[in-house]
Amino acid sequence: MKIVLNYRKIISSITKFWLKLNLTVRLMALATLTISLIMSSLTFWALTVIQQNSTVTDNRFCRDLGSLFSSDVIDLMYTHDQKGLVGFLEKVYLQTSSIKYIFVFYSDGKFLFGLPYYIYSTQSDSFISLYKSLPFLTIQDLLFDIPLVKYNYIFKDQIIDIIIPLVKNGQKLGFLNIGINSNSSISSSFKLIRYISVAIFISIWFMVIIGATFNALTMIEPINEILLGIKNITSGNFSQRINRLFVGELGDLIVNFNEMAEKLESYEKQNIDKLTSEKNKLETIVSTIADGAILLDADLRIIFINQIALKSLGYANLDLVGKSLALYLPLHIKELLLPLINDLQEVQNIKCTASPTKELCIHFDYNYEKIFRFLLTSVLDKSSNLFTSTAIIIQDISRESQLNRAKNQFIGNVSHELRTPLCNIGVFLETLIDYSHSLTEKQKVQFLTIANNETKRLSILVNDILDLSRLESSYIMFFKSICLSSLLKNIIRTFQLIVSHDNLNLIIELDPCINFMWAHEASLSQVLFNLIGNSIKFTVSGGNIVIRVSKILSDNILQHNSSPIYGSIDSIRIEVIDEGIGISKRDQKQIFERFVRIENTMHTLQGTGLGLSIVKNILLKYNTQVMIESEICVGTSFWFDLWILK
Repeated sequence: MKIVLNYRKIISSITKFWLKLNLTVRLMALATLTISLIMSSLTFWALTVIQQNSTVTDNRFCRDLGSLFSSDVIDLMYTHDQKGLVGFLEKVYLQTSSIKYIFVFYSDGKFLFGLPYYIYSTQSDSFISLYKSLPFLTIQDLLFDIPLVKYNYIFKDQIIDIIIPLVKNGQKLGFLNIGINSNSSISSSFKLIRYISVAIFISIWFMVIIGATFNALTMIEPINEILLGIKNITSGNFSQRINRLFVGELGDLIVNFNEMAEKLESYEKQNIDKLTSEKNKLETIVSTIADGAILLDADLRIIFINQIALKSLGYANLDLVGKSLALYLPLHIKELLLPLINDLQEVQNIKCTASPTKELCIHFDYNYEKIFRFLLTSVLDKSSNLFTSTAIIIQDISRESQLNRAKNQFIGNVSHELRTPLCNIGVFLETLIDYSHSLTEKQKVQFLTIANNETKRLSILVNDILDLSRLESSYIMFFKSICLSSLLKNIIRTFQLIVSHDNLNLIIELDPCINFMWAHEASLSQVLFNLIGNSIKFTVSGGNIVIRVSKILSDNILQHNSSPIYGSIDSIRIEVIDEGIGISKRDQKQIFERFVRIENTMHTLQGTGLGLSIVKNILLKYNTQVMIESEICVGTSFWFDLWILK
């Protein structure tokens, strides 16, 4: 029972092992088994045939040898010469080394003589039984006069027994039994044939296994290199090469692999160069735009950010690519911006035809002077229309906000300035109409004068707006030689009444060397009129206002209306200095903007907020700019440089 179970386990294990092998290995095993069986069988058959032929030849030799001996023995037996028979047999036995023994028997099976006798004595039973059976053997188609050859073992030695019938003239004299030592090669040929057949069978399997092992050891390394190269190419490393020389199909495969890798590397380089070029173009374009640009992936990591955005966030010297944007935003912006980004990312699994956009305007870093507009847009894949990233445009709208505030302030000021004179004009004209019969001439003149002054105020306001609009357009000024001292005297004369009324001192400090200059008289007069008017407006009673004109030596080229004038040119500096309320450092940066009117303790003063903006735009036509120095409660100094010709 145990043997059966073990046998079944062995069969089951072999079956499982066989099923684990792939088809190629199975076919190779079957082919090897078939070839080994065929070769072993052919070898066994060929050697068996050779052995049989050798045995037949040996038997014939033994028969012939027995026939030669029997002729002499028959004569001696026939003549009953026993002494001669013994002598002849001894001679033959001693001279022939291959003869193991010689026995002579009578025809009835009785022993007559034999050499050596000890063999007969030890094996007598087998000999007696043999010779007793000989008469019966002759009956069975065995011719009695033909020697009988058979194999026998004496003391574990193989002996060829030759039994020769001794017959003369039809008389059966007896038997001659000669034992000849068998040829050792023939005796061992049976085992040798089996060993050779088994050895051939095993050798075929051994050679197949050795060949397969050598082939595997030879092929496994290049195949592993090919597999490694395929993995590297799959991962994007197209520089992989196999530096092994092989012939045949494997060599062709390696050559084709290297060619494929080289082409892929070339294509990758071309694509990378193209993508790099396009990326550089895009980065250059994005870097030159005035707005900040940020591109985020789905995890809010920064893919791209330009310098404007870095400066806006306050990280101009840091590389934020690959880092989370949430780590670099102020808390109040993060709380408002991240929910908008999350809303955009909700479309990542929804196909849509247009990219949704969201907008956020917020003060940056709690600084109310800095306002940014965040424009958020989801970037969709063109092929699948699925969400891939988020684009953020950062616009600094601080100036826009300031202009809007200034515009609103200006509109309020203009509305107030328009409403007051219009109301005054309307009131006094209605009074004149309704009560003209009861008013004195002096009162009528007084009312008309007030209405006229209010009309002038309206005219000044409208003219300021028109002048500023004209200056900001492509208006061309035509320059000519003017007398600076006369220009200043006319301006002082205009303000003389106001200065006297406000108890102000208007002082002119003019370098006597300065007489004529090249300028546009109306525009220069307007610049000085606006600067002096501002100084008068913001200087308290008893204060001084100084108009200083000094000379600055320089060698330069003066260009008027795109026409260069060469020569030795002196620069002059015109300053308007007052002892007014002063302007703070913060307000000095924006007082030259349109619609800006500084609100302070003197906010009840009239003004449209256009005067200094007009000054700035006029002086730009002169290729110069107005400068300011001011200190609160000390005073203010405006100056600009112009040129005169010697």
